[in-house]
Amino acid sequence: MIASLSGKLIFKETTYAVIECGGVGFKCFITQNTYSKLGKIGDNVFLYTFLAVREDALDLYGFIDLNELEIFKLITTVNGVGFKIGIAILSEFEPDKIMLFIASGDAKALTAASGVGIKLAQRIVLELKDKIGSVSDLEGISNLKAVGNATANSNTKEAIEALVSLGFTQSEASLAVGRLDNTLAVDELIKTALKNLSRGNNS
Repeated sequence: MIASLSGKLIFKETTYAVIECGGVGFKCFITQNTYSKLGKIGDNVFLYTFLAVREDALDLYGFIDLNELEIFKLITTVNGVGFKIGIAILSEFEPDKIMLFIASGDAKALTAASGVGIKLAQRIVLELKDKIGSVSDLEGISNLKAVGNATANSNTKEAIEALVSLGFTQSEASLAVGRLDNTLAVDELIKTALKNLSRGNNS
């Protein structure tokens, strides 16, 4: 198993990069996020990697940080999510956003990724919601805790439903409400969450 690569970047485009290690060039399929942070041709770079073994090919996928790699491995365990779809999802969203969408049940948000329809997005959320804990040491865990708080009682659930009816996404509403005191009345939760959302305090 090739776990990582460290060497000179000799080629890159939006979908793959070639890294020379000991005179050998390794082609790695990459995400948009990795592409944007990889550096310039000739730079010494480091990528975490995942080797996909198939009957007719050995494909190497490279990631700029461990978060990307771990989320890639997690979402590609879902039936119907191949490696190309996994790369497409991580090209559209940062890892912490994907974790937030799954934790809050926001399947619709995932459909923004190329090749992800609503049925596949719902399957991703359904199959992975209980597995998010396996990557709980990654960045973004504070957001997941907030989403967990949002499902603590009927008041928070009602407030989330109200915010969604006003046009906010499930993940935006869950995160905004989850950061509040869940003992507040429904109208107070909605009012305070709306203030925070209007100020952009939901990142």
